[in-house]
Amino acid sequence: MPYIAFESGQLRPGVKERLITQLTEVGAHVTGIPKEYFLVTIRELPDSDIAIGGQSVIELKAELQRKTATSPPEF
Repeated sequence: MPYIAFESGQLRPGVKERLITQLTEVGAHVTGIPKEYFLVTIRELPDSDIAIGGQSVIELKAELQRKTATSPPEF
């Protein structure tokens, strides 16, 4: 049984649903293994527990939201 593990900061429910669907579809397409055999897990870490370049994901999301104020990102 193929297993796809995805780790990230906090995600909206709709984003998680699309992620599960698309990861499964791509995995099945690339490998030829039926999608019914794929196991997908999403592990979310608190945004305060992840940092890139010395900035927490909370800060990075706020910065990105300020830059894209007309269309907020779908995290």
